[in-house]
Amino acid sequence: MTRVVVVDDFRLYRQFFEMYVKSSSAYELEQSCSSAEQAVEWCESHTPDLIIMDILMRTGIDGITAAEKIKRKKPSVKIILATSTAEATWEKRALMAGVEAFWYKEYSETSLLEIMDRVMAGEHVYPSESPNLSLGQATREDFTERELDVLRELTAGYTNEGIAERLGISVNTVRFHIQNLLSKTGFESRLDLAMNARADQFVVSEHERLLGQE
Repeated sequence: MTRVVVVDDFRLYRQFFEMYVKSSSAYELEQSCSSAEQAVEWCESHTPDLIIMDILMRTGIDGITAAEKIKRKKPSVKIILATSTAEATWEKRALMAGVEAFWYKEYSETSLLEIMDRVMAGEHVYPSESPNLSLGQATREDFTERELDVLRELTAGYTNEGIAERLGISVNTVRFHIQNLLSKTGFESRLDLAMNARADQFVVSEHERLLGQE
């Protein structure tokens, strides 16, 4: 039996993970955690075979940080990171942390159980492409990587000067990118742009991902 720990701060999603684990005779639910910190603490004294963990948490450390901590001490533990957010940069961070699989809850055509089976068979399972969501009149594919960088900082509430400092570019360049974002999406103001991008979790700034750790 493959011993599984599930981690999600939303009870409904946690129960969803539990249901998948219990639906197969190959898996046994070892522990259910309501925070990433609980998962890290559990792994201090236990070594599960597989962890299924959400990334964005309302409090405490996020799932990527937790995965990094667990992998450093117990690299044999296999991890599937799951998210409802289409933030493409998280896939790269998960890979760098040594995470075996990345699964988009709402957007993946592959079932979680199939991902679990493939991971336990020794595969690394990442999506071939990130969800191409819409923001106003545009989709993710319509934006450059630098425009998305600026948008992430904009959703975190930084001024043009603050964005320029964080990204190492000029204020004029920031203004140029924001104007392009407004033109592509059709929003009339930077406030509308930022609020819609944040509400849809089109992008998530590092500040927001790490907010519970401050």
